[in-house]
Amino acid sequence: MSLLDRNRLRLAGLGLALSLAVAAGCTVQPLYGTGGTTASGVPMSAELASVAVAPVRDRVSQEVRNHLIFLLSGGAGEPSAARYTAQLGVSVANAAAASVQVGRDEEPTASLVTVAVSYTLTDTSGTTIGSGSRSAQAPYDVSRQQFAALRASRDAQNRAAREAAELVRLAIAKDISRLSTR
Repeated sequence: MSLLDRNRLRLAGLGLALSLAVAAGCTVQPLYGTGGTTASGVPMSAELASVAVAPVRDRVSQEVRNHLIFLLSGGAGEPSAARYTAQLGVSVANAAAASVQVGRDEEPTASLVTVAVSYTLTDTSGTTIGSGSRSAQAPYDVSRQQFAALRASRDAQNRAAREAAELVRLAIAKDISRLSTR
C-alpha cells in the first residue's frame, strides 16, 4: 500500500468519524466568552460574573481571591447581587528543588512553591453546586541575599496563586455549566 493510499484511508476514516459526530448531535460550545451560553440561554460570562468570592485572611489567599474575582467578572469587580458564593481554602508549601551553590560563586539554589486551593461553590440557598481542589507550582531561585530571596519567594507565590485562580475559574465554569444541564 503506497503512502498516498494510506493518507486517503486516514482521511476517509477522519471524515467518517466527523460525520458520525455531527449525526449524533454533537453540541460542542465554549464554556465562557461571548458565544458560550448555559442550557437556560444565559451567557456563561454573566453566570461567572454572578459569583461572589468569600473573604480570606492571609496574603497568598488574598492574591488568589483578587485574581479570581478579576477573572470571574472580567475586571468589573464583585457582583452586587450574587447568585453563587465561592469559599476558598488556600495552602502554600515550599520545597528545595536543587542546591548548586559552589564556593564563592554565590550561585542560587532552586526552590519550588506550591499553592493549593480548595473551593466550594454554593448557590443563594446554600446548596453546594460544586467543590474541588486545584494546585499550581512556580519555581524560583534563592539568593544568599536575604531580601532578594524573600522577594523571589513572594513573586513565586504570586505567580502560583494567579495560576491556581485560573484553574479554579475553569472548575467553577464547569460546575455551573453542569448545573444548567440538569
